[in-house]
Amino acid sequence: MPQNEYIEEAIKKHGRRFDHEERKRKKEARMVHKKSQIAQKVHGFKAKLLNKRRHSEKIQMKKTIKAHQERNNKHKEEPLQEGAVPTYLLDRETKSNAKVLSNMIKQKRKEKAGKWSVPLPKVKGLDEAEVFKVARTGSRKQKAWKRVVTKATFVGEGFTRKPPKYERFIRPMALRYKKAHVTHPELGATFCLPILGVKKNPSSPMYTQLGVMTKGTIIEVNVSELGLVTQSGKVVWGKYAQITNNPENDGCINAVLLV
Repeated sequence: MPQNEYIEEAIKKHGRRFDHEERKRKKEARMVHKKSQIAQKVHGFKAKLLNKRRHSEKIQMKKTIKAHQERNNKHKEEPLQEGAVPTYLLDRETKSNAKVLSNMIKQKRKEKAGKWSVPLPKVKGLDEAEVFKVARTGSRKQKAWKRVVTKATFVGEGFTRKPPKYERFIRPMALRYKKAHVTHPELGATFCLPILGVKKNPSSPMYTQLGVMTKGTIIEVNVSELGLVTQSGKVVWGKYAQITNNPENDGCINAVLLV
């Protein structure tokens, strides 16, 4: 191993700290103020370079926002003309088809980027004090580095607990769930489907990593029982659903399938 790659090696062996994503997010949020201070102080040739770079960033940002907004736009369809179409108008149909195709590609890209139109677009954020309970350890109960998760969680099939001495986040067996009641919005029917994983918890990336399931969380469920197929004829295995209830209060998970 090269001498300067010890950090990468440590990440591969031991992983990152649980709050890595949160710290990264906060650092990025602070960068705005830092950039503002630099922009106010800088002058001369460096100011020209900074403004040029900022200009290109703004253009890119506007393009991204426009691409995301275009998905929800409703375009009016022109009525079909009766009779023969002149030769100079024959190309127009192919152009509109090309536009539809590009929109399909954009939509797939957005889905990959995690942009869904969800039933609950805004949910209340959860504080760590609400999700975790401090578990005191040691002979005199003076150590307070362990946390007990008080919300519903999901752990995979091959999950093995760490030795109790080294386990920081304790996920109680009573709050672990393997199945969810998923409602198909178009069919209007509810199915009890196995959970495959937690895709995103809007409150915190750490909750996503721990598999904490709260109201508004996006989970992946096994829909092979429903017999859904893609346009190419392949059977759909997993689909995303959003949790619509508070599982720790109701004792079950209710979700709506994202079609």
